[in-house]
Amino acid sequence: MKLYQLKTSQKLPISLETAWKFFSNPANLSKITPPWLNFEVRTKLSEKMYAGMIITYFVRPLLNIPQTWVTEITHVNEPNYFVDEQRFGPYRMWHHQHLFTMTEDGCVIMEDIVSYVVPFGYLGRIMNAIVISKKINEIFNYRKEVLLKIFG
Repeated sequence: MKLYQLKTSQKLPISLETAWKFFSNPANLSKITPPWLNFEVRTKLSEKMYAGMIITYFVRPLLNIPQTWVTEITHVNEPNYFVDEQRFGPYRMWHHQHLFTMTEDGCVIMEDIVSYVVPFGYLGRIMNAIVISKKINEIFNYRKEVLLKIFG
């Protein structure tokens, strides 16, 4: 089993409260997800995120193959961080930390730490090198661009 990790960071000219309100609302995830994923939330969502919350999505992560993705919000420390973990979906393991830190100039540093394991052993590791890691990077690069448009 090979564990991969992606770390991203983005400074946004918003308050910690605004960042938390936006990113802790799963309904906003479709706004910052590339259209080619055909991302769709399938769960009726609570207005407030909480540990234990289960969210079901429909995505097409590779080769336009439809996939149900179920995540659980495992940790919530408002307004500093939350963690989602895949319970069912395209990865063997997916653990995503969302971290928010206020800067001295009144902005927020948003960090993502994604740890994941691909399925299918050696074949999955080859697929990660060729396609999967690039697609994950594309998703987070797209998100950075969209967030700049939303928050300036």
